[in-house]
Amino acid sequence: MFAQEPKKNPQVDVLVETAEEEAIDTPWRLILYDDDIHTFDEVINQLIKALGCSKPKAEELTYKVHFEGKALVFEGNFEECLRINAVLQEIQLITEIKG
Repeated sequence: MFAQEPKKNPQVDVLVETAEEEAIDTPWRLILYDDDIHTFDEVINQLIKALGCSKPKAEELTYKVHFEGKALVFEGNFEECLRINAVLQEIQLITEIKG
């Protein structure tokens, strides 16, 4: 007559939380793609702003993007990946986050 309420299984909840935590803690990668819109100087300056890297490092990444079509510009935690991505997208650079 009355359907029984499903029993809650705390082990399932713990497993889900653990999986989510592991996904966030997994090294995330931020890839920057080449485009025909931005100048070298724009990309270099934005990389310096986003990554806090040296000008030579930003130039190296920019040339890699130009000649190879893309480059891994950051690998680390999810929150930092999002922060850097937001800075790169301030000038509409084309990026992708992979985890």
